[in-house]
Amino acid sequence: MASLPVPQICSKKQNSCFCHPQPGCLCMVWSTQPENGKGRWIPGLFWLSWELQSHLTYRPKDTITDLNTWEEAEEEIDFEKDLLTVPPGFKKGMDFAPKDRPTPAPGLLSLSYLLEPLDLGGGDEDENEAVGQPGGSRRDAVSASPCSTPLARASSLEDLVLKEASTAVSAPEAPEPPPQEQWAIPVDATSPVGDFYRLIPQPAFQWAFEPDVFQKQAILHLERHDSVFVAAHTSAGKTVVAEYAIALAQKHMTRTIYTSPIKALSNQKFRDFRNTFGDVGLLTGDVQLHPEASCLIMTTEILRSMLYSGSDVIRDLEWVIFDEVHYINDAERGVVWEEVLIMLPDHVSIILLSATVPNALEFADWIGRLKRRQIYVISTVTRPVPLEHYLFTGNSSKTQGELFLLLDSRGAFHTKGYYAAVEAKKERMSKHAQTFGAKQPTHQGGPAQDRGVYLSLLASLRTRAQLPVVVFTFSRGRCDEQASGLTSLDLTTSSEKSEIHLFLQRCLARLRGSDRQLPQVLHMSELLNRGLGVHHSGILPILKEIVEMLFSRGLVKVLFATETFAMGVNMPARTVVFDSMRKHDGSTFRDLLPGEYVQMAGRAGRRGLDPTGTVILLCKGRVPEMADLHRMMMGKPSQLQSQFRLTYTMILNLLRVDALRVEDMMKRSFSEFPSRKDSKAHEQALAELTKRLGALEEPDVTGQLVDLPEYYGWGEELTETQHMIQRRIMESVNGLKSLSAGRVVVVKNQEHHNALGVILQVSSNSTSRVFTTLVLCDKPLSQDPQDRGPATPEVPYPDDLVGFKLFLPEGPCEHTVVKLQPADMAAITTKVLRVNGEKILEDFSKRQQPKFKKDPPLAAVTTAVQELLRLAQAHPAGPPTLDPVNDLQLKDVSVVEGGLRARKLEELIRGAQCVHSPRFPAQYLKLRERMQIQKEMERLRFLLSDQSLLLLPEYHQRVEVLRTLGYVDEAGTVKLAGRVACAMSSHELLLTELMFDNALSTLRPEEIAALLSGLVCQSPGDAGDQLPNTLKQGIERVRAVAKRIGEVQVACGLNQTVEEFVGELNFGLVEVVYEWARGMPFSELAGLSGTPEGLVVRCIQRLAEMCRSLRGAARLVGEPVLGAKMETAATLLRRDIVFAASLYTQ
Repeated sequence: MASLPVPQICSKKQNSCFCHPQPGCLCMVWSTQPENGKGRWIPGLFWLSWELQSHLTYRPKDTITDLNTWEEAEEEIDFEKDLLTVPPGFKKGMDFAPKDRPTPAPGLLSLSYLLEPLDLGGGDEDENEAVGQPGGSRRDAVSASPCSTPLARASSLEDLVLKEASTAVSAPEAPEPPPQEQWAIPVDATSPVGDFYRLIPQPAFQWAFEPDVFQKQAILHLERHDSVFVAAHTSAGKTVVAEYAIALAQKHMTRTIYTSPIKALSNQKFRDFRNTFGDVGLLTGDVQLHPEASCLIMTTEILRSMLYSGSDVIRDLEWVIFDEVHYINDAERGVVWEEVLIMLPDHVSIILLSATVPNALEFADWIGRLKRRQIYVISTVTRPVPLEHYLFTGNSSKTQGELFLLLDSRGAFHTKGYYAAVEAKKERMSKHAQTFGAKQPTHQGGPAQDRGVYLSLLASLRTRAQLPVVVFTFSRGRCDEQASGLTSLDLTTSSEKSEIHLFLQRCLARLRGSDRQLPQVLHMSELLNRGLGVHHSGILPILKEIVEMLFSRGLVKVLFATETFAMGVNMPARTVVFDSMRKHDGSTFRDLLPGEYVQMAGRAGRRGLDPTGTVILLCKGRVPEMADLHRMMMGKPSQLQSQFRLTYTMILNLLRVDALRVEDMMKRSFSEFPSRKDSKAHEQALAELTKRLGALEEPDVTGQLVDLPEYYGWGEELTETQHMIQRRIMESVNGLKSLSAGRVVVVKNQEHHNALGVILQVSSNSTSRVFTTLVLCDKPLSQDPQDRGPATPEVPYPDDLVGFKLFLPEGPCEHTVVKLQPADMAAITTKVLRVNGEKILEDFSKRQQPKFKKDPPLAAVTTAVQELLRLAQAHPAGPPTLDPVNDLQLKDVSVVEGGLRARKLEELIRGAQCVHSPRFPAQYLKLRERMQIQKEMERLRFLLSDQSLLLLPEYHQRVEVLRTLGYVDEAGTVKLAGRVACAMSSHELLLTELMFDNALSTLRPEEIAALLSGLVCQSPGDAGDQLPNTLKQGIERVRAVAKRIGEVQVACGLNQTVEEFVGELNFGLVEVVYEWARGMPFSELAGLSGTPEGLVVRCIQRLAEMCRSLRGAARLVGEPVLGAKMETAATLLRRDIVFAASLYTQ
């Protein structure tokens, strides 16, 4: 039951609220600070909590006399005279004077009449003031609160109560769109903020350094509760923006969520933010620390689960910080970011932190339209530490000085340095050939060559005081080889060795004895002792954290790492080295993209320590091409692209709720943004067309004109059918082969209507073939398309529609040479002329010059024109054309059926009666205008409907899969199996089917864990022959269930083949997981598989998460035995070094 609002009262008149606060009220309160008399507007909810806190806090200096004085002051308040009616800074306010009201007729007394004196609307407030509009100032935006919106008078108390109830439950209405719907607002990051400390005299957070301009601009917008997109280079200081948002939330007593793409980055940020703010929690798949904290660090998947489950955390949420937003381009996990952004409530403000991307405004515009609020885009290309890029061609102590500047700190590309590097490399290769023969060294070189290159490079860098250095190598194996090859290199002092030794002892003490003796642990300890480190996914997580911490302390001088080290936490080096500019992206070897290069190169240069950062590209083989280097170093980074795709979990979760349909999720995705951003314009155009259609005069279709609508429809259908057939011809191999030089074609486009032409030359560009063609015409074509007249007749008669009524010049026959696309050719004739294309083109080009404009054409040109004219005169209805089925051998069903339909339409058109009426032209034009408007309206309705969604067919196919498997019923209601699938973190269909088939219940916990490893293992390999028979049979059963699901998907129309679906399973670590679950020490697992230790740990960690999901699902369906087994399996997996606590959380 909703209660009537009670006005907020302040005894000392130092605070005033211009609305009636209700539960959850976020209205603005003018608060005066007693110590300095200054006032400001603050959210009423926060003011109320602060006031209560101030009154409830024990004050030693307050005496009984003071308390009595306060009570007396409160008792002496005059509620008639002492209350403010005009908020400070406003011209108008509340009018509590009684108003004259008409007296109702006797006996007709309604509740609305009794409630009318309660002036809930603010009197005669000027509605023309732009209060609460997007883009306004903080003070202007106060009336956008739901609490400050005037309540409409209700006709009954029931209506009022219902409206109050609905207002309390529903989300606040989105603000009205700004003029022209400009949702992405670019902010000039070079404009200084001179009055920063005047605008924010008491910042929520302060740093030991002066914030940069772009940071100050972002902070100003955060103070206004705006959403921001900050795009800046690596190490530019984007974290400052996140820190201020966390401090603001703590000041407002609300919550902030910081999301990161990977768990390791979440752990690092947890340590950093906990040291700064204290009240910080961490939520990952296997760790929950302080979930009640005001700032929560989590992966994006955890936040998505909270949104689907309706977590209470979301209610108190003020900010969500998305770090590394460019990770949305990840093909596998990028969809999670889109889901979260779509489902976030409108009251949550968004902070997006990203590397520099070219389409930041487009991405912000999508989010702004999605949330109906402006997103302020702050982009800066300025680096706090400028970079210098070099090529290194040395490979020994004699050549360690071969370092050539390629790109300076101002961004200038030095070709002189490039050619010097080429010359140095060429000279050495020449000497090599003289000594060892003509055989050149390999591009990458072997371990010995690598060792020589790195020893000479590191000696040079050490001499020039350019350590520490990060060496990016795009292979785990090469990282290990290069670090292991530098056995003679020792870069640490005795005091540094002591510090490293003590740190290692302290960190490794938490491991059991055998784990501390693992080969990888011993090898890494030896490397670290000499100042070397290795960082990639194959390294044990605790060792990676040790390497990161020692590197941040400056104790690791040389770090060999893969590109994952470039993501996230700020760990800059003095120098960055690229082992190669080529990488394998999972499918092929390719050059680094500009965005990838910039992300890794950005680790060079330590702010406050280095004047410039140094980036070095090793040239072990030949020097790369200058164009490739220029593109990689100075090219535009990759755009943010949607990776949105439909998953069964998403569909089932959305089918269970009424708030958001699957179609709505697709409609709001970034992939649909280009077609959906003009929806409002489409709606306006549709409304205008509807008015136009209503104002048009109906065509007269009586008498002879009775078949006029059918005639128009037949003509439109015939044209579409002919275009379809011609398109199929042009897409076929035989069709393109027939379009060789000399082929006569019928040209039909904007300039020519059924004019004969002969192909002179065929060429190809990046997208299609281009046909240079000589075409007949009346006179030289005007350059202005408006002066050419219509290419097709305004009112087509049967001769214009059926066949090809060829163009014949009315005066002297002229010709032109044009470049045609396949779509410009209406037909391919059977005629081929012998022409000299080169001579004709040369002559035509010459006669286009003013000096030779009046020269007669060559004989070759004249002959070709005469042949075309003779052919047109001999066949006025069109020359014989190549038959797509008989001549071009097209067996496409649509082509055959289209040809039959075209002939039927031609018969109908020839027999039409309307063309004989004298009123035909006028009535045809009326009908055509009406039909064209209706066609455009249908197009707009389609664009505005769900039917235009790109993924709608796939959605229907996946729903059919779910319906076939029994996860949803015919009405789309989620059944028990569907609810179980929602509880799975991955492989929802396969796991649910295994559970309902009782394929797991009969197995022991360690056997279940071993089988399920095939769903999470990422390392290729076979299960091996040493497995127990139960596991071998279990593997075959899992594959059989996967095959059945794959067959259902194929039957429902999905593109994924059965082999591809079954091929996603990988049972290479079944034996390893089985023995680990049975208690085998980790040190003995290495002999069972060649998989790197880090990947084994990752597999077991993901497997434990899957076991917990299955445990919850088993309880959901009432399977206590299976639930207990999954609980046991998870317990067996969670032990020793595999689940050692992160060093960042200790």
